[in-house]
Parts: sequence; C-alpha cells; structure tokens
Amino acid sequence: MDGTDGVEIPDLAASLHIFSDDLALESTTCLSGEARGERLNGVMVTTENMGVDEEESLLKYSTTLTNRQRGNEVTVRPATLDILSIHQLAAQGEVLQVATHLSKDNSLLNRQDERGLTPLMWAAAFGEKAMVDFLLENGADPSTIAWERESALTLASSGGYAVIVKRLLEHGVDINAYDWNGGTPLLYAVRGNHVRCAEALLDKGADMNIEADSGYSPMALAVALGHKQVQKVLEDHILKLLKKKA
Repeated sequence: MDGTDGVEIPDLAASLHIFSDDLALESTTCLSGEARGERLNGVMVTTENMGVDEEESLLKYSTTLTNRQRGNEVTVRPATLDILSIHQLAAQGEVLQVATHLSKDNSLLNRQDERGLTPLMWAAAFGEKAMVDFLLENGADPSTIAWERESALTLASSGGYAVIVKRLLEHGVDINAYDWNGGTPLLYAVRGNHVRCAEALLDKGADMNIEADSGYSPMALAVALGHKQVQKVLEDHILKLLKKKA
C-alpha cells in the first residue's frame, strides 16, 4: 500500500478511449483504495471553452488533501503532515516536508508506489511546479515509467501544465513515450485542448503521426472533439514544416 488514500491522480489508462459511434470521450481518474475496500473515481474536466490564458485542467478531488487546488483553505492541518506519504506530500506541494523525508531516506526520491508512480509523477499530475523543480534539482528521474506506462510528461500534458511540460523536456525525457493504449503526451494535450502544452511539445519535435490504439492521430482527435484552438496549433505547425521543406 502506498499511503496515497485521499488523493486522486489522473488514470490515463482510460482517458483516450473514444467510442467510435458517438465520439464520446471517457476521462476518469482513480486512486488505489484497497485499504478502504473501495476505488475512488473522479472526473477530469477539460477547458475546451476557456481562453488560452485560462487554460487549466480541473480535477474533482477528495477534500482531505486538495482544497488548496481549488483555492480554498487547506483542510489538512500541519500537525498531520508527518503521517502523509512522500507521494501525498509531493502532490500537495509540501516542499519542506518532502525535503525532511529525503534527508532521512534519499531512496524515497524515486520510490514507486503500487501503481509505479513516483513523487515526481504525482507533483506533475497536480501541477506543483515548485515541487517538480525541487525533485528534479535533487536528482529525481523524469524518465521513469509507471506500470501502465504513465510518465511525468504524460501526466503534466494531460493536466495542461505547460510550464512543467517545458521543464521536463529540458531534462531530455522521451517526448513520444506512449502508455498502454498508445496515448502520447501530444495526444493527451490535444485531448484536453491544452494549447500551450501542444505548442511546447511540437516545438521540441513531438510526432504528429502517432496514433492511439483508438485510431486517432492528434489532428483527427482535435477535429473529432471540436477543439478548434489546438487544431489551429497543429495546422500552423504543419504549414511551418511544409515551408521548411519548400
């Protein structure tokens, strides 16, 4: 058990499953809950109707650890932080607490939980840029792949955290890494209509031709979902490539 009960993280295993009959996209988030005898499920909300400056993916979190993500007062009291796992602390952005854990046991830096997720992956999934920076500066491996082939880059791209995407790309991670159903960081960015993430990935050479197991390429997915903003980014990138060849 990884001790991450109470925090939800994107379950990328299901998030690119598109029904061919009605193009309904399933997006679920899940959390290991064996200790409670249950599996908590949330819903990822995309920002299709938001402007580029407002783009951000919102998750329906458990209130125990994530009120701060919604701008509310944190319900976890400081006195209880010492009982949280390093994965929970990374997701919550508690840099000082994580530093304390690492000072006692540095092997926790790249410790994988029962789903194969590292503290860096949790921080990337929750958009905790300061935590991502801290972990990378202390030697966290950004290329680690979880059991269902999730990566820190995939999680950040799925969440729409462009600043974290750029930071991870600076560390030479595999930009076209795919998960168990063929989803790449670019596909997840397109799926969420995350314009800045898509731009960052394309600027660094993300492959536009890779298809998910559902059969959708980034462009086909953007068209199918009606994501006009990210579709234009893809079209502009294609034109840019054609001009270079001319």
